[in-house]
Amino acid sequence: MKRIFAFLIGAMLLGFWQDAFGQVSERVVDIPTRPGVTQRFLLLTPEKPKAAVILLAGGDGGLGISQNGSIRSLSNNFLVRSRQLFADRGMSVAVVDAPSDRQKMALKGFRQKPEHVADIKAVIAWFRDQNILPVWIVGSSMGTQSAAFIATELSVKQGGPDGLVLTSTILLDNKERAVPEMPLGKITMPVLVVHHEQDGCKHCPFSAIPGLMKKLASAPRKELVAFRGGENRGDPCNALAYHGFNGLESEVVGKIADWIYAK
Repeated sequence: MKRIFAFLIGAMLLGFWQDAFGQVSERVVDIPTRPGVTQRFLLLTPEKPKAAVILLAGGDGGLGISQNGSIRSLSNNFLVRSRQLFADRGMSVAVVDAPSDRQKMALKGFRQKPEHVADIKAVIAWFRDQNILPVWIVGSSMGTQSAAFIATELSVKQGGPDGLVLTSTILLDNKERAVPEMPLGKITMPVLVVHHEQDGCKHCPFSAIPGLMKKLASAPRKELVAFRGGENRGDPCNALAYHGFNGLESEVVGKIADWIYAK
């Protein structure tokens, strides 16, 4: 009975937000970034967007977005499968693929490179050219390594995002630099950290979260939002486990949206 009641309340709230922001359009956008390189993203836009979010998926970050908007890979990633929920909350949404020169290797070994920063900076600039503000970067799992690195390299004045959201943050990694190992003291924008207390992925132990929060010392506003429950299926590092907030998508996106809109 409680599950049914929660579903009905969620459906009512979803209807409210859809009425408030109207229909959502969807199209594929390709923009130039570095010389000879383009960056593709799937764009969802409500009638009157109040903010923009750039969603950076985990895994290898290669979505294989086709010209008709279909997604070949990582469609189950938490952010990718939740993109409509962000749009329903009045946000213009960019689901970012690997750039044109990284379609084979995708973002493996590329997430903490200057070229990756340049590509996402171009997406941020594109939104600002559309007069959509603020622009936030949201990363999930290995996407947090991209998002956090970009935030350490680009302040708002340097063309960086207005804020940062880290979901299922990579806290331990013996191949690439984990998020807490980055110079997080350079981040001077608001930061929201969203994590599942029962995340079973070996790279994302909840016990390491306090250390991450401590290192975000220069953020003018920061908060940890923790979740429990939902569904846990398959590999603990996969998107349908607790790691990917399976069954909690509406609650997690709602909290992120509320935090972005808060003054």
